[in-house]
Amino acid sequence: MQKIILDVDTGIDDALGIILAVKSGQFDLVGITTVNGNVSLRKATENTCKILDFLQVGEQIPVVCGASEPLLRPLFFEHAVHGEDGLGGALAGVPIYKEPTAGFAPDFIVENVLAHSGEITLIMTGPLTNLALAVKKCPELVRHVKEVIFMGGVVREHGNVTPVAEYNMYVDPEAAKVVFHAGFPQLTLVGLDVTRRVLLNEEHIRELGDTPMGEYVRQSTSDYLHRYFQRNGIYACAMHDPLAVAVALDPKLVKTQKLYVDIETRSELCDGQTVCDFQNRLKKEPNINVCLDVDADAFFARFLGALKA
Repeated sequence: MQKIILDVDTGIDDALGIILAVKSGQFDLVGITTVNGNVSLRKATENTCKILDFLQVGEQIPVVCGASEPLLRPLFFEHAVHGEDGLGGALAGVPIYKEPTAGFAPDFIVENVLAHSGEITLIMTGPLTNLALAVKKCPELVRHVKEVIFMGGVVREHGNVTPVAEYNMYVDPEAAKVVFHAGFPQLTLVGLDVTRRVLLNEEHIRELGDTPMGEYVRQSTSDYLHRYFQRNGIYACAMHDPLAVAVALDPKLVKTQKLYVDIETRSELCDGQTVCDFQNRLKKEPNINVCLDVDADAFFARFLGALKA
């Protein structure tokens, strides 16, 4: 059982990533840490607890609150995509039974990684604020993490919040810069270049059947599918965060190349852009395993198989 810590800003696709992580049965989920992003820290934490209650594992997995705002920037939520509640209204009115565990997410990450040196994979599906704070507190953390897999960035295509920036990177680019340059030996970028190729559609949802899980996925993604159609002309929605979880389950789902990647933090037009040096123009040592291709069919076989389990 691979030990993981999930770091989430629980909106629609983060929730599906949590569900995949739990239902796969292949992870020892040490804990889930929350961060502001798609929604406020409070709402992200509530949503995470709701999802664990829905999966009937609330008693087993600690949830620890983290950063309530980016390192330097004002809050920037994504209610237009995820709805005011962050889950597309799917669990609206459902009581929350699980309570978050006392503590601060960056401290939780440091303590557990050091206690299990070389064993824990960090899967980050929100802005990288918590990990940046953990690195600032404990720079040697980088030597004790097995791998960091983060959903964020785009290196060949267009952004999803500006013409060049992906949302998680745009929200806290200063945090991303800390993480990119911290010296993690295994740092994997799962960006829009691949997440836009794993598109959940109505046929996939029908495959889940008339079950509580099928109904949850149907409700939570309903508006998400409409908005993706309005923007992209395809009636589907990208499985951004579930793909990051799936890469931890099976790295062979993606093809990667180790390249030098940096992030823009001082541009009027390009803040949050992940700049990937494909031709080694900058003569810098490669620092990130960049996902450049994905087997979408294999992803959905694993994703839907887990949700139906």
